Amino acid sequence: MRYLVTGGAGFIGSNFIRFVFKKYGDDAQVVNLDKLTYAGIRENLAEFEGKKNYRFQQGDIANPEDVAKAYEGVDGSGVDVVVNFAAETHVDRSLLEAGTFIQTDVHGVLVLLEEARKHAPKLRRFIQISTDEVYGSIDSGSFRETDPLNPRNPYSASKAGGDRMAYAYGQTYGLPVIVTRASNNFGPFQYPEKLIPLFVTNAIDNLPLPLYGDGKNVRDWLFVDDHCAAVDFLIEHGENHEVYNIGGGNELENREITDRILELTNRPKSLIKPVADRQGHDRRYSLDTQKLANRGFKCDTDFERALELTVRWYLDNEPWWRAIKEKSADYKAWMEKNYGARTSRPH
Repeated sequence: MRYLVTGGAGFIGSNFIRFVFKKYGDDAQVVNLDKLTYAGIRENLAEFEGKKNYRFQQGDIANPEDVAKAYEGVDGSGVDVVVNFAAETHVDRSLLEAGTFIQTDVHGVLVLLEEARKHAPKLRRFIQISTDEVYGSIDSGSFRETDPLNPRNPYSASKAGGDRMAYAYGQTYGLPVIVTRASNNFGPFQYPEKLIPLFVTNAIDNLPLPLYGDGKNVRDWLFVDDHCAAVDFLIEHGENHEVYNIGGGNELENREITDRILELTNRPKSLIKPVADRQGHDRRYSLDTQKLANRGFKCDTDFERALELTVRWYLDNEPWWRAIKEKSADYKAWMEKNYGARTSRPH
């Protein structure tokens, strides 16, 4: 199989590429198109550099020339599958620079789809990675794929735009589009501004853990390996022009996650620092995943074990995240602006 993976230097994208090579070995070819913005780290996949079945291309999905080159594949023979992980993803950043999110998450999807039309006869799948946040918040029950979208912040609105653009191109032009909406991912290589890696790395350094509001916001946590397995499953067994929810079935309040992280890092609860709730902060996300289960897939990773493995990864890979947190002026400014927390290692 010949893959084009966009955003492959990021958290989920790099894990997916690693999953593909682990499962299919030399039978897989992967072009990794990534802009290498703040969260794109080429070294995440350094082990594959130089291999004949892998090509890294720095480029922007909103740039038609970059996209056309990526669609050529590793050896110029084209691609069978496009998996679009490329996106601006952090809600806090979207509150400050919404235009960037529209450019990547909506216009970028449009550019990828336009190029897909040129390759339509040979293209087997186009997987648009969306998010559960496009549904908005739900007090009880769980969202189904047929429920209306109600995004409540610029990030989720931009993802909803890309989501619907991909679906529309499937309906209008017959492209083999599948849209996935996944819950909150966690695992190795996640950029340390997201809740779990931020809290784990801050706890390691005895820094404050900035917890929004009362900490009772509920998220469904999905281990990144399960997400990758679900996408791989849908490439083979999904139905074109359909939407599939992907959830981990692990609904927890942010406060509960915080407590577990402190236990796993052997740190006191006094590190928790309540901060003012952010604008447009959804209270609860929950997905009904029966549609995916009916096709034969179910996430089977034990959450407690996965969280333990994730914390252990950050403990064992301190140089990776410390280089980000100590050398990135962008990260420091973001932390100080949003949380008022110092970011340097305590003496």
